[in-house]
Amino acid sequence: MARKVTHTLRSDARDNRDRLLDAARALFSVEGLTVPMREVARRAGVGPATLYRHFPTKEALVTAAFEDQLRACRDIIDEACADPDPWRGLCQVIERICVLHAQDRGFTEAFLSAYPRAFTAAVGHGHMLKAIADLAGRAKRTGRLRPDFVPDDLILMLLANKGLQTASPTARPAASRRFAAYIVQAITHGPHNTPLPPPARLATPEPGPG
Repeated sequence: MARKVTHTLRSDARDNRDRLLDAARALFSVEGLTVPMREVARRAGVGPATLYRHFPTKEALVTAAFEDQLRACRDIIDEACADPDPWRGLCQVIERICVLHAQDRGFTEAFLSAYPRAFTAAVGHGHMLKAIADLAGRAKRTGRLRPDFVPDDLILMLLANKGLQTASPTARPAASRRFAAYIVQAITHGPHNTPLPPPARLATPEPGPG
């Protein structure tokens, strides 16, 4: 009997956690990360105590809610780095990352500014930025990527791409792909390139000890 009760409690806990994550994803996607924790609990149909038992902080909730998108980002970059043509790989990163971010307001806010240290730790310290920097270096050596490109330019791109979230959900993917195409043309090395202003430091810093 005790084993059956324990199993039921564990099943209920898993169900509550799943409902909380579903509620958080739905609210964050539409309203961003300003949604109060109590509203997430209300949407999930559980009490605040249950929410904080599973996710003691909002940072923990946000990181868990966007685990799949984080994994997708890392997979996109890893696939691009494995492409024997680094320029093609970099172009694929730009298009696919733009589309991924345009679909979810909450994920973009968390990725870019709200919880950078948690997100950086979740995918490995600096893994994505280092991988993109290495990919860009190889793309430059092919002569296709303009030499003054820096990885922070991709953060700048995502900040601009974030504006597409005001469009209708059905229009965002097409608009994002068109925006990405403009970005690719802008970073293509050619005789008509003119010098750019100095780059802005926008990349997420690596988390410190502890």
